[in-house]
Amino acid sequence: MAEDTPSSSSARSTTKGKSSTEPNIGISLLNDDLLHNILTRLPALTFASASCVSKSWNSVCNRIISRPKLSSALSLNPTLRVAVNEVINKVLSEPIRPYFAIANVGCGFEPSKILRLIKRKLGLNIPVIVTVNNGIIGRDALTNEFKEVKWGALFSGTGDEEYARHVNEGIVLTIGYLPGLKVEAIPLIRPPQTPQEPSVDSFVMDIKEYSASVSGRPFPVGIILFGEASSDMKLVLEKLDYAMPIDTVIVGDERGCSLFRCGNDSRTVCGSRGYIEAVALVFAQDRNRSSGNIRFHAAFSNGVSPVGSRYKAASVRTNYTDCSTWLTAKREGHQELLDGQSILHDINTLLENHIDSPELYIGVTKHRKVSIGAERPRPRTCIAYHGVVGGDEEYLYVDGMGIKTGDIFRFYHSDPSFALASLTEVRDALNKMKLERNSRSLEGDGDKATNVFGGLIFACYGRGESFFERPNADSSPFLENFPGVPLGGIFCGGEMVRPCTTKIGLCPDEKPISCFLHVYSTVYLMMSYDPPSVEY
Repeated sequence: MAEDTPSSSSARSTTKGKSSTEPNIGISLLNDDLLHNILTRLPALTFASASCVSKSWNSVCNRIISRPKLSSALSLNPTLRVAVNEVINKVLSEPIRPYFAIANVGCGFEPSKILRLIKRKLGLNIPVIVTVNNGIIGRDALTNEFKEVKWGALFSGTGDEEYARHVNEGIVLTIGYLPGLKVEAIPLIRPPQTPQEPSVDSFVMDIKEYSASVSGRPFPVGIILFGEASSDMKLVLEKLDYAMPIDTVIVGDERGCSLFRCGNDSRTVCGSRGYIEAVALVFAQDRNRSSGNIRFHAAFSNGVSPVGSRYKAASVRTNYTDCSTWLTAKREGHQELLDGQSILHDINTLLENHIDSPELYIGVTKHRKVSIGAERPRPRTCIAYHGVVGGDEEYLYVDGMGIKTGDIFRFYHSDPSFALASLTEVRDALNKMKLERNSRSLEGDGDKATNVFGGLIFACYGRGESFFERPNADSSPFLENFPGVPLGGIFCGGEMVRPCTTKIGLCPDEKPISCFLHVYSTVYLMMSYDPPSVEY
C-alpha cells in the first residue's frame, strides 16, 4: 500500500476535522434554490428534522412555510388504525407545522382511540377535536377523489346499532398551520344541577380572556363551535353574538358529539368539573408575531323557503322531558284561535303539489334581552328554527324550547330548487373573490393578492346527493372556484353561522334580523391570506 503524501494526509485530517462540526461538504455546498427545491418535497416529519440540521437549513425551511396552510384527507377504510394512518400520512405528506387538528368520524369508530393516535403523531401541544358525525366530506387519501359521504342515522334506535357500528366507519382529518394566530380548544362546562345561562356566561368570558391573553384584544378572529347532541346551542349563539364584534366569524355543528384535548394540557382536566356541552376552537391574533393577515370568510347556502301566513303564538307550554314546545296560535291580523291540526291542514294544502313530503319548520322571531354576567341586559332580535313534530285538535308540537306567548313565527319547508339557487349565489360570490385576486395579480400585485388557502364545510344531513339528485353539489361552489385548495367537512345536525362582515348569502327574513342556527343549509368557512408588504 502506498504511503500517504504530506499533502494528502493533511487534506484527510482537515476533512476529518470538518466532518465533526459541519454537515457533509457536498450537501453544505447546495445553493439555496436547489436546497429549497429539495426541502419542499419532503414529508412534514422529515422536513422538521431537516430544519434542525443547521442555521442555513432552518432559514430555508422557515421561508418554505412562511405562509399559512391547510391540509385535509379522507379515508373510508373500515379498520380504525389503518384509516387514521392513511389520513395522517396524507396530511403530513408535505411540509407543515400543525397548529390544530379536527377529526370528523363515523359512529363506527371509537373517538377516544382516534384522539390518542392523532396526539401521538401530531404532538401533545396542539388542540385536537374529534367529532362523531352523520357524514364526512373531503378528498380520499389514496385516490384523491373528492367525496361527500352520508351514513345511516347517527342517533339510531336499538335495532339499528349493529348496522351503524359496521357501516358508519370513516374519517376526515384537517390540520392547519396558521402563523400569526394562536389556536386553543375551550370547553363549555356545565356543573351538575346548574342552569345553563351562568355556564354559557363563563364560557364566553373564557374565550374573551384567552384571546386577550395572546393578542391583547378580547375578541378572536374566528370560532369553530361543536355542540353536544343533547345541548341547546341557541342560548350559546345568542350570547356569543352579543359579546363578539361583527367581524368575528362563528361557524360550526350544533350536535357534533365532541371529544377534545386542549393544546394547553392544564386546561384539559377542567372537564371533571361537569358535563361538557360544547367545545370552541378559538383563533386569536398572536401579539408576538406578524406574518401577514389571515382572514376568515363565511358563506351560506339556504335550503328552506317560506310557506303560508305569519302566526302569533297564543298559548305556549314547555315540555322539559323531551325538550319540546306545545302551542296554539292566531294567524297574523286575525282573532280566531287555531289548534295544531287546523294550522297544519292549511300548510299542507299549500304544499300539496310537492312530489315529496318536505321537512317542516317554524322560524320564530324572538325579541329578547341578552347580557353577560352582571352587565345590563340589552335588547336583541333573532330568528330561531324549530322542527315541526305534529299537531292535533289541541296543540302544534315543535322541537326545542324558548318560545314565548306573543312570538311571531312562520312556516318553512325544505326546498331543493331554492337550495340550488342559493348554491349558485354562493358560487358567484366565491367567483367574485377569485376574480378580484386575479385582477390584482394582473396588475402586478400578485404577491400581495388575497390567497384562499383552505376551507371547511358544514352541510345539513338532509342535503347531499339524495336531496339534489347529483353528487358533490354542496361542495361544488368551493371546488369550482378553488380547485386544488384543501377542503374538508361534515354532514351535521344543525349548521351554525352568525352574521358577520364577510358572510355571503342570507336566510329568508334575516334583514335586519339575525339567524345563527340554520336547517337544511350549508355553511362554508374560507381561510384567506394577505401577505405583508415585505416578506422575510
